[in-house]
Amino acid sequence: MPFPHQTEMAALRTQLGADIVGQSALLDRLVIGLLTGGHLLLEGLPGLAKTTAVKALASRVHASFQRVQFTPDLLPGDLTGTEVFNPADGSVRFVRGPLFHDIVLADEINRAPAKVQSALLEAMQERQITVGGVTHALPPLFLVLATQNPLEQAGTYALPEAQLDRFLLHVRLDYPAADEELRILQMHLQASDPARAIGQPPSAQAIDPGAVLAARQEVLQVHVAESLQRAIVDLVRATRAPQQRVPRLAGTVAAGASPRAVLSLAHAARALAYLRGRDFVLPDDLIALAPDVLRHRIVLSLDAGLKDVSSDALIAELLAATVWP
Repeated sequence: MPFPHQTEMAALRTQLGADIVGQSALLDRLVIGLLTGGHLLLEGLPGLAKTTAVKALASRVHASFQRVQFTPDLLPGDLTGTEVFNPADGSVRFVRGPLFHDIVLADEINRAPAKVQSALLEAMQERQITVGGVTHALPPLFLVLATQNPLEQAGTYALPEAQLDRFLLHVRLDYPAADEELRILQMHLQASDPARAIGQPPSAQAIDPGAVLAARQEVLQVHVAESLQRAIVDLVRATRAPQQRVPRLAGTVAAGASPRAVLSLAHAARALAYLRGRDFVLPDDLIALAPDVLRHRIVLSLDAGLKDVSSDALIAELLAATVWP
């Protein structure tokens, strides 16, 4: 392998595969998030190992981890921290909140109100937090892994488009295959403590945060050919006027993906190529990640519903119509 830390990160991915049965695509994308520092939005029904997979990743990295359960009564200070007055000497000190950890699990992120999302937006984009007019830098490894339930909408708040755009990937989870579900059951039955059977990795050497940060720099050296760069730009631009590639998609998009999608797709593809042991990106890397990069960045029109066109279906048609070098 061409990079010093590539073997170490590939081993991390292999270990996660031993911890979590099935959900191979999810595990790939968790490591991609770690390699890029890009935040991930994980969407799936309860019981599909979203939280478990995030905890497994955190246990494999020698870094601080904090899980925050988002609720409608959550306050911005519950995330960022707050200033505390000491009446004894009249001093004010800042008590750091859970966002100052390396890896933050934002569970059911769409249950928090707009003020909380606004505080989280600064942390995700600027990697800093401002409280009382003072700006505090977040850890270099800082990574937000958020979950949401696609079905239960009572007591939830739709994430604003600006915040959705800050997520590198929007990963949708499906049910595991039959043989994978059988393996999950077998692991549960064989465990001495069934309540802790799934997602609890065996003792192993955790990866040092310094190695992760070094791997992030190595990912930036993965080559993206100019022909692929042009294909990335063409694909993202096609989401803004899809009828130019697929006539039947005319009028289905209210707003296409932003230029940040171009950067995100290239960066994520670099990380996937790195994870697969290469120092160059292939079209397959882009095709595999395009739905996760684009689906939360496309706003469909009312006509899309009438034509029964979902964001995933639209992306699939655009990918099929793309000529890859």
